[in-house]
Amino acid sequence: MATRKRPAAHLKPKVAARRVSKTPKRKAVTPRYPLQRQFDFDEAQGRWFNLRAIFIKLNARYFRNRIKDYRIVWGRKRRERPRETVVFGTIQEEDRIIRIHPLLDRLFVPLWFVEYVVYHEMLHSVVPDLYDEQGRRVVHHDRFLEKERRFHWFRRAKMWEQENLARFLQ
Repeated sequence: MATRKRPAAHLKPKVAARRVSKTPKRKAVTPRYPLQRQFDFDEAQGRWFNLRAIFIKLNARYFRNRIKDYRIVWGRKRRERPRETVVFGTIQEEDRIIRIHPLLDRLFVPLWFVEYVVYHEMLHSVVPDLYDEQGRRVVHHDRFLEKERRFHWFRRAKMWEQENLARFLQ
């Protein structure tokens, strides 16, 4: 019985080829069901607050409408409430999405506090991150905090957050 010879390529050590991706690894994907496509539900409209209206207002007032092509949405509602900490907002630069925690869409939450959270996340798109001596990324550095203090209700929002944080946690 004759055996086939393999090409000599199998003798070379295998080198893992890195595939260069044109898109970032993390993607925000929300399924678009037929009914959603038909009616195109507004993900920014909550029960009490419209995030898109807040975004437009803050963009004009603080950023001279320089923040373009960002989506702002309410995050997904979780089954369980947070127990120790709560992240009120996040921003994904790659996908240009700002997400606000749905716990903020409640009657007892003042509009100016929701505006502060949205302003904070918008600020991340304008102020670049810095890196320390060990190469770690620092997002809330002195320059960022200086610009954050320019928000009209900054002190009031920080005090309200400290006084009411327990209401968001179990």
